[in-house]
Amino acid sequence: MVFTSPVRPWLVSPIILLVAMTVWGVLRYAHLPDQIPKHIGTSGVDAWTDRSIGSAFLLVFVYVGVTVLMVACAELTLRVTPRDELRSAAPFAGGPSSSLVNRPGSRASARRAARAVLLLNTSIGVSLLVGCGILWRSAPDPDIPLWMFAGMLIPLLAGTAVTVVVAVKDRCRVEKQ
Repeated sequence: MVFTSPVRPWLVSPIILLVAMTVWGVLRYAHLPDQIPKHIGTSGVDAWTDRSIGSAFLLVFVYVGVTVLMVACAELTLRVTPRDELRSAAPFAGGPSSSLVNRPGSRASARRAARAVLLLNTSIGVSLLVGCGILWRSAPDPDIPLWMFAGMLIPLLAGTAVTVVVAVKDRCRVEKQ
C-alpha cells in the first residue's frame, strides 16, 4: 500500500480507537441503565442524564471532531513553507518571514510536528476510551475508581509533553542556525 501523505500512516491508531469505541458502545448500549453519567467531578458522578444515542456516544462524537481537527492541523503544518525554504527563495532572500505564521524550521521539522499532533490525538483517544468505560458501566454508580482518573489524565499529559518537546526542540534548532 502506497501512502501519498506522511499523515496517513499515523491515522491507523485513531481509526482503530474510533472503531473500538463505536463497536464497544454499540455492544454496551442495550445494557446501559436508564440514567447515565452526564458530568464527572472530583467526587465522582455529580449529574445524570437519560440514556440516548447522543448522550451515550458523546465521547465518540467528540473524538471524531478532535480527530478531524488534528488531522487538518497536521496536514496544514505539512503544507506551510518552512523557514529554511523561505530564506532560499529569491524574493525573500535575506528578508524576515512573516511573524504571523509560526513556521516549522524545515520539512523534517514539519513532519515531526505533524506526527506529534497526531500522537496527541491518539493520546486524547486513549483518554476518551477510558471515559467511555466510566460512561458505559452497567450500574448507575456515582463512585469512580481513582485509577480511571489516572487512566484519563496520563495519556493526555504524555501526548502533550511529546508535542511540547518536539516544538521546543524545533525552536532551539532554528535559533542555533
